[in-house]
Amino acid sequence: MLHGINGLDVHILEAGHESPGRPLALLLHGFPDLAYGWRHLIPLLADAGYHVVAPDQRGFGRTSGWVNRYDTPLAPFGLLNMTRDALGLVSALGYRRTAMLVGHDLGSPVAAYCALARPDVFPSVVLMSAPFPGPPAFPFNTAEAEAPSVQANNENRKLAAALAALDPPREHYQQYLSARRANDDMCHPPQGLHAFLRAFFHVKSADWPGNKPHPLKGRTAADLAQMPTYYVMDLGKTMPETVAPFQPSAAEVHSCKWLTEPELAVYTQEYDRTGFQGALQAYRVFSDADLNAGLRLFSGRTIDVPSLFIGGKSDWGTYSAPGALDLMRTKATTRMGGIELIDGAGHWIQQEQPVRLSELLLAFAREVDGSHQ
Repeated sequence: MLHGINGLDVHILEAGHESPGRPLALLLHGFPDLAYGWRHLIPLLADAGYHVVAPDQRGFGRTSGWVNRYDTPLAPFGLLNMTRDALGLVSALGYRRTAMLVGHDLGSPVAAYCALARPDVFPSVVLMSAPFPGPPAFPFNTAEAEAPSVQANNENRKLAAALAALDPPREHYQQYLSARRANDDMCHPPQGLHAFLRAFFHVKSADWPGNKPHPLKGRTAADLAQMPTYYVMDLGKTMPETVAPFQPSAAEVHSCKWLTEPELAVYTQEYDRTGFQGALQAYRVFSDADLNAGLRLFSGRTIDVPSLFIGGKSDWGTYSAPGALDLMRTKATTRMGGIELIDGAGHWIQQEQPVRLSELLLAFAREVDGSHQ
């Protein structure tokens, strides 16, 4: 546990710290993950010579110092403050910079803003599962137009209304996760917390044969409705109800080597203890443009350090924000080393295919190191 980092006491998992002077690899998890989600990758990177550190992010696991309530100011859970969390952690560990920065899912935008805001401390970045479309822009030459956050919130409301008007009516998962009820729904699922988490991890993995992701044309209700129900839910259903039909059989659970029952029990115990509200606060920030106004400080800025995107071939995350992948490649980054989609991986790449992931990360790090010589 590291104390006093941007107001937090940060719980970390680490390896390779026994040998001083190693380069730092920082791994930032997403939702509903924990530092523990990197357990298969951490030893592989440590064996390759890194001091590997994976924190429980603000709102998650054993990191404390955040307010665990729905009715609390959300600014601490904004992306720039979570970027400060990462910056403070690097400094507390006694480093001036990272040699490897990896962000998965919710950790991906945090890692992106680390590289955007402090390229001196984060001189390369790997984004996983969630492409970075760039910071929100100030509209150009619109002195008489309405404020950009009003415009963005109006667009969100229109999309929600269009999804609700479909037959059957639908709701975007981020809207659901932002609602007051979501924490209670997920803390007390009818099937029990362990079974709910098992179904959630299963349905978003390559083990579920229904995952056949492909690019979507646009951000319309009809386009988004092509995604599985765990992304665009049936309106009125809870997340536990949504994933319940995809509960894996006992044989499937037994053959799941990347998330065994004792490993899943770690997640069950942690979320049973903390609930989900801290983890859900970021979705509430994402869904309210006013809370993201600070990101416009970087309007028009690009990620100019070497970057790489890694997704799972069976993960809808790559395409869930239509157009984001192309924006990342063509506009948001200037030194994107490539887009790698890993076979046999859904959303949980670092758990499902850690060996292949480590190969890609180490090859990218060698390339970056070579370009810095």
